Amino acid sequence: MQWSEMRLVLTGASGGLGQAIALSLAGQGCSLMLVGRSEEKLEALKAKLPRTQDQEHWVVACDITQPESRDSLACVAAAQGINGLINLAGSNQFVTFENQQDDAIAELVQTNLTATLQLTRRFLPLLKQQPESLVVNVGSILGSIGFPGYATYCATKFALRGFSEALARELSDTAVQVLYFAPRAARTSLNTDAVMAMNAQLGSAVDSAETVAEALLAAIAARQPQTYLGWPEKLFVRVNAIAPGLVSRSLAKQLPIIKQFLN
Repeated sequence: MQWSEMRLVLTGASGGLGQAIALSLAGQGCSLMLVGRSEEKLEALKAKLPRTQDQEHWVVACDITQPESRDSLACVAAAQGINGLINLAGSNQFVTFENQQDDAIAELVQTNLTATLQLTRRFLPLLKQQPESLVVNVGSILGSIGFPGYATYCATKFALRGFSEALARELSDTAVQVLYFAPRAARTSLNTDAVMAMNAQLGSAVDSAETVAEALLAAIAARQPQTYLGWPEKLFVRVNAIAPGLVSRSLAKQLPIIKQFLN
């Protein structure tokens, strides 16, 4: 499937990373269905997207945590012959788990995990009708490495990684390909000033939204089943899988700095 043949739903399109991804995909010739909660932001993004005579772009303002919104989105997507779903929508909170409120925990799990699974399930009949189709789940390096201050966020991203792996295997006899894409920290509104200051003090690299978008396009082009961004983050993912104690000791040394920025 060539770029110009892709008709993709992009959730979380109005965020900083979503906008960068949308601009990159549209620049390659993809047609995009932009999904988010703010119609004003989505329309403004749509107006910026490059468009040839073979491209179409649509705006669907909805809350994918709501069943009726997922059903409506799937119906609109079916009418436009959508052949790909990029699950980007998500939220974050940097806080000690002890101080995280119950409603914040529930919201993170609902937005980052439950709604994504439910939307993907709703789209599968449509995607399986296409000669070739894609599901791209945008996770995080923190879906492989548990990090202080992100206990709930890590729980959702660990689960999303496992979901992506299981679904890819379940659909291996179909034309639907499932990709898991895990960026490291990026300069977006999801990362507060405190998080950015912590990363600076720890010496942790932070990517621009445009860098992440370029890497996502490369992963899609190569149909890479799993992609992890950044060095040494890629190495830490491997080390944490086989010798988690080494990573735990390293993070223990950094914990006093991390706690300076935690609520």
